[in-house]
Amino acid sequence: MFSLKGLYFYFLAIKITTAKFLQKIYFTTNFYNSSLKSRVPKQFYFYPNPFLLSSFSNYKNFSLKIENIDPETLWVQQSSKKDEKNLHDYFWLNLIDRKNNTLVIQKIISIWINKNSKYKKIIWDNTVLSRRIISWILNAEIILKNADNVFKNDFLLSIIKQINHLKKNIKFQNNYSKKIEMISAILLSGLVFKEYSENFDLGLKELEILIENSFDKEGFPISRNPSDLIGISKYLILIKECIKDAQNYIPDYLDIIIEKNLTCLVSIKTSNSETPLFNGNTEGKIDDYINYIKSLDYKLNKAKNLSGNIQILKNKKHNIFFDVGEPPKKNFSDSYQSGPLSFEYFVNENKIITNCGFGSQISKKAELLSRLTSAQSTLCLNDTSVTKFERNKLINKAFGTSIKNKFRVFDVHYIDDKSSIVATASHNAYEKDFGYIHKRSIKILKDNNDLSGSDLLIKKENVPSDVNYSIRFHLYPGISAVKTIGGNSIVLQIEKNKSLVFFSPEEKITIEKSIFLGRNKILNNFCITIYGKANNENKTINWQIKKNN
Repeated sequence: MFSLKGLYFYFLAIKITTAKFLQKIYFTTNFYNSSLKSRVPKQFYFYPNPFLLSSFSNYKNFSLKIENIDPETLWVQQSSKKDEKNLHDYFWLNLIDRKNNTLVIQKIISIWINKNSKYKKIIWDNTVLSRRIISWILNAEIILKNADNVFKNDFLLSIIKQINHLKKNIKFQNNYSKKIEMISAILLSGLVFKEYSENFDLGLKELEILIENSFDKEGFPISRNPSDLIGISKYLILIKECIKDAQNYIPDYLDIIIEKNLTCLVSIKTSNSETPLFNGNTEGKIDDYINYIKSLDYKLNKAKNLSGNIQILKNKKHNIFFDVGEPPKKNFSDSYQSGPLSFEYFVNENKIITNCGFGSQISKKAELLSRLTSAQSTLCLNDTSVTKFERNKLINKAFGTSIKNKFRVFDVHYIDDKSSIVATASHNAYEKDFGYIHKRSIKILKDNNDLSGSDLLIKKENVPSDVNYSIRFHLYPGISAVKTIGGNSIVLQIEKNKSLVFFSPEEKITIEKSIFLGRNKILNNFCITIYGKANNENKTINWQIKKNN
């Protein structure tokens, strides 16, 4: 049953979905296609450096042999939407051998223009289109090398038509990670074409609004997704470097947000050169991106111990990343995973305790599973997720998957003294339904790097009598787990001669099978689970991870 608020969103979703449907029909008309045509620029004012696209493509491991491609068959329908988008966004242009025959490139683009001069759903998707324009502009020098006037005119006209489409529709784009792509394309067109300098002004205006509304005061995306931090910072740096190459004024707010972004990135960089799996993040090395940043002479500030409401405990090569944040706003919650007070634990370059990762690139079912509290290394009551997500397909289609309820995280403390580093936080997500506050404390001893933790269930009013708790510690794939004879400890085998021991002397512990989704595929792993009954009283659950002597 819908509440009054739910009914409002349902009927609003019908209105939005209907409007989008009619809009897409309108986009395919000759009238709309004609409306996109405007004056063709005479030439490029300057050619941006194609190296600026290297952070978006795996240029070290792949080089496209364009001479082996048949331009006549390249644009046949792909086997999947993902493959089709990857082909039509033209980011592969940055992977070509720069010594290739430009006539082949021109023929490929000419055929594309002839086939796709009018709106098509996937090919003119805002993200695909924005990336295509960015790639065309940054590779324009090689594309236009020795080009005849007919190709040059068609190429420039196609850019302008696509840019005009973005300008007409940018106000309808609510996803800020997609909007930054649109802004980048529009802004770049204003830099390289003197006839369209107003596009530069429009891009800067939209950029300032996006920065103001999409980041916290420390420069971390409001979505709390580390992937968004990396992705958006790439576009911000691209924009800044192109403005600098064009010898235009760089706004102060752009310099400030980039500096903050990079400080956040350095802070959450793990010892295995990745970022922790919170709120929509997936695995991926960031060393190449860090080196790219350094090659552009950006200075990286000292890492902080709190970034994006992720508390960081670091002692030598032992790293802990502890989620002490609340859910993001509804319109920024599309990738939120309900794991308050979850943590990830690294020893040297080995990840020990993990969250499951985000399953959006696998399947809808995998995405749903990855959002559950039980998929994170934290506490559950009665195997219930702390956050409810919108399940109505129509509402999700209109607004994206979003959260339906919020909770508070409070009493966040961090102490770093001579003997230990301690982080503590509490949340009230289970208070309404089960009558308990969850408080978690994590400590790492500096002399031996032993890790200890405690999970407190603090009784409030109207506590049900049948509350079961389970605390999960998901093990990274490849780590084996064996229960000891005593039954209250588990040996974690990391490598042949390296192991840890997990203790919880007064609790029932077990080893369960689990799944890991952080590499955009399903992998099997193990999960240590502490379980028991709260018995209508305050409950403290202690646990410890230490070196196996």
